[in-house]
Amino acid sequence: MGRYLIRRLLQMIPLIIGAIVLIYIALYIVPGDPVRALVGERHITPEFRAALEAKYHLNDPLPTQLLNYFKTLLSGDLGESYLQRRPVTTIIAETIPTTVRLSMAGLLFLVTMGITGGIISAAKRYSWGDATVTVASIILVSVPVFVLGFLLQIFIALNLKEVLGLPISGLQDGFKSYILPGFTLASVSMAYLSRVQRTTLLETLDADYVRTARAKGLTERRVLFRHAWRNSLIPVITFLGVDAGTLLGGAILTETVFNINGLGRELAGSIARQDNQVTLGISIFVVFVYLAVNLVVDLAYAWLDPRVRYE
Repeated sequence: MGRYLIRRLLQMIPLIIGAIVLIYIALYIVPGDPVRALVGERHITPEFRAALEAKYHLNDPLPTQLLNYFKTLLSGDLGESYLQRRPVTTIIAETIPTTVRLSMAGLLFLVTMGITGGIISAAKRYSWGDATVTVASIILVSVPVFVLGFLLQIFIALNLKEVLGLPISGLQDGFKSYILPGFTLASVSMAYLSRVQRTTLLETLDADYVRTARAKGLTERRVLFRHAWRNSLIPVITFLGVDAGTLLGGAILTETVFNINGLGRELAGSIARQDNQVTLGISIFVVFVYLAVNLVVDLAYAWLDPRVRYE
């Protein structure tokens, strides 16, 4: 296992470097003027512009900028925000707790509703329950996240405010504030997870050992949960592990729609303001989280199935 871990860590190095280079180049070629974004609409002299470009190394060639950025990264520094005049690490530290709580709420919806829907769909194959879960999955996949968020705000938070008491936006009501955003964030993943759970459970229900369990006279509930469902969880766990990292990066639209001051909204704002240091820092942080979660999933796979370590 130790050698497998070292090999996986070494494989992550070129991925991280490649991701940083691609993100940096994308921000470099995007049209816009960082100096104008920095000083606003007021008039600036050529001398003042040159001084700002020299201070933030904006006039250096792209390879030089990339090399300097990698040097700062190796020292654990993600740079400083052009507009806020604060370290990017401080901005991430202030916003990440909110996004983590939102991601945990989304993960809770993902696990409970996604897996439950898949079990119902497989256990009641071709029934009304199966058809309902299938139609709901198609709708959740088809409706854009920001549209779903607005619909939930109108039809649930606004029209049912007296009944449910769910806030329309913000985090002023504690746990209740995360219900609608968490559902919105996990909506697409719930639909996919229910289909994954249905497919793997149906394959398991057709296995020989399940037919043997039925032949022994075990109840259908015991056959389903004790024998079939437990053995259908490996693909489900893989999906959950990979998707847990994507929930963090997928919070941009959700936080914007529900007016939540988290990492995603900060990233969207930095892109709009052309605060490239913040955009770079948050993007790299999300890449690290995604790769770390994938590494944990791979290690769990290798622990469950020793054959993976030698592939």
